[in-house]
Amino acid sequence: MNAPAHISLTTDQTLSDPDTPFAVVDVHKAQRNIERLKARADRLGVTLRPHVKTAKSLDVAALMHSGTPCPVTVSTLAEAEAFADGGYTDITYAVGIDPHKLPRVIALLNRGVRLRLLLDSTEQAVSIAEASRRAGLPVPTQIEIDCDGHRGGLKPDDPTLTEIGRILHEADCLDGVLTHAGESYFAYTPDEQRLAAKNERDTAVAAAERLRAAGLPLDTVSVGSTPTAHAAENLTGVTELRAGNYVFFDLVMAGIGVCRIEDLALSVVTTVIGHRPEQGWIITDGGWMAMSRDRGTAAQAQDQGYGLVTDLHGTLIPGLIMSAASQEHGTLTARDGADLPDLPVGTRLRVLPNHACATAAQHHGYHVIDSTRTTNTGPAIQAFWERVTGW
Repeated sequence: MNAPAHISLTTDQTLSDPDTPFAVVDVHKAQRNIERLKARADRLGVTLRPHVKTAKSLDVAALMHSGTPCPVTVSTLAEAEAFADGGYTDITYAVGIDPHKLPRVIALLNRGVRLRLLLDSTEQAVSIAEASRRAGLPVPTQIEIDCDGHRGGLKPDDPTLTEIGRILHEADCLDGVLTHAGESYFAYTPDEQRLAAKNERDTAVAAAERLRAAGLPLDTVSVGSTPTAHAAENLTGVTELRAGNYVFFDLVMAGIGVCRIEDLALSVVTTVIGHRPEQGWIITDGGWMAMSRDRGTAAQAQDQGYGLVTDLHGTLIPGLIMSAASQEHGTLTARDGADLPDLPVGTRLRVLPNHACATAAQHHGYHVIDSTRTTNTGPAIQAFWERVTGW
C-alpha cells in the first residue's frame, strides 16, 4: 500500500533516531484496519461513526474518510472542541452529560456543530431541556440504553425511558438511543461475539420501538464496540455503528480473536538500558508512563504482561514480554522456557500494548511509519502526527 497522499515523507530519520520512549503508528496497518471495518459497515448498510478517543488525532481521523470530515464519536468536550476546530461538524459526545458542561455544548452548537449528548436520567433531561429553551435552539440528545450491565444506561423496559423521552421531545431535543456492548471485550469466541452483537442490536431497537410506540419519534439508533462491530451479521433497525479501538487494535483484541497480532498498528519504541542476569531481567527506559498501567490481558488465557516485544522492524522476539513496569522502567523477561535473548545496552525494541487507547493517551503524538517501506536501520519515519487536546 502506498502512503496516503496527506503524509509528507521525511525519510531522513528512522526509528533508530528519536529519543525513546515514543509512540509509533504504522499507517499501512492502520489503513488496512480502517478499510476492513468500513467495508463491513457498508455491507450492513449503516453509517460508521468512528470513536476518535483512541487516537485523539486529526491525522488519524483523516484516514477514515479519504481526508474529509466524517461523523465521529468523542469521549470529552475537549475532544469535541478540537475536532470542531478541525472542521468536524457531526459529533456524538458519548459520555453521560454533566449539566455544568452545557454552556460549552451550547457554544459548539452556536458554531454550527451538531453535537449530540448522552444521558440516562430525568435530572439530566430536565437540565438539557431548560438549557435548550434558554439558548433558543435544540440540543440533540440520545438516551443511553443498557444492553449488558456493563456501565450506565436504562433497560428498554424501564418506565423512566418514555418519561425521559417525553421531556426531550417536548423541548425538540430527542435525537435517538445509544448503546455500547462493553461486556463484548470478554466474549472469547466468535459465537459469543455474534451473540453480543445481536443482543446489542436487539436491545437498542427495542428501546427505539418503545419510544416510537409512545408517540416519541427519533432518528438515531446507535450501537457499537470494536468486538461487536466486527461480529454483527444483521443491523436491521440500526442507523449507525460506533467503534474506536479498531484503528490501532491491541493485545486485548488479539486475545479474543478480533484481530491478529500482525494487525496491531500502535507500538512504543524503547531502549535497553541495563541487565539483571541473576533475575533474568532486561531493563528498558519504557515503563508504565510509556505503556500505561493497563493489564487487560491478565484475565485472558494468555497473559501478555505489559506487552509483547518486537525488534525495530516489528518482528516478534520469541518468548520475550514486558512483564513488569515502574514509572520509567520496563522489565523484560523470557517465558515458557525461552532463552533470554542477548540484547546489549542501546538496543531499540518495540512493545505492542494491551490497550491501545490507554497507551496512546500517554504520548503527545505519533511517529508515523509504513511497514512496507523500510531501511537497514529500521522503518523510515514519514511524519509526526500530534494528538489533539482531550485529556
